[in-house]
Amino acid sequence: QVQLVESGGGLVQAGGSLRLSCAASGSTRAFAVMGWYRQAPGKQRDVVATIRSGGSTDYADFVKGRFTISRDNAQNTVNLQMNSLAPEDTAVYYCHAKFPGSSPNILYNYWGQGTQVTVSS
Repeated sequence: QVQLVESGGGLVQAGGSLRLSCAASGSTRAFAVMGWYRQAPGKQRDVVATIRSGGSTDYADFVKGRFTISRDNAQNTVNLQMNSLAPEDTAVYYCHAKFPGSSPNILYNYWGQGTQVTVSS
């Protein structure tokens, strides 16, 4: 089984920056897909950005040009650099991962506990 732990959330003024990190542990295999999702009070959980094992990335339209997702060299940590933050970015940000189990073609879903990001105006 895999455990995901997020860090880096906090309070920042509009126009500022934050860097979120997600550390994965408990797997002997590399992840297939990892990503960041966010959920504001009373709203659905939306994908923010994803990164695949080969390094390709995808971004939601509302963060393109402002956020960057990346992985470390050990491939056990995924980061989200958030620049030009606005009040509408305020939400709980969740790390998500898909890891293979004993069978390489079977993927398992994992979620972190979430970290709060608050942007003041």
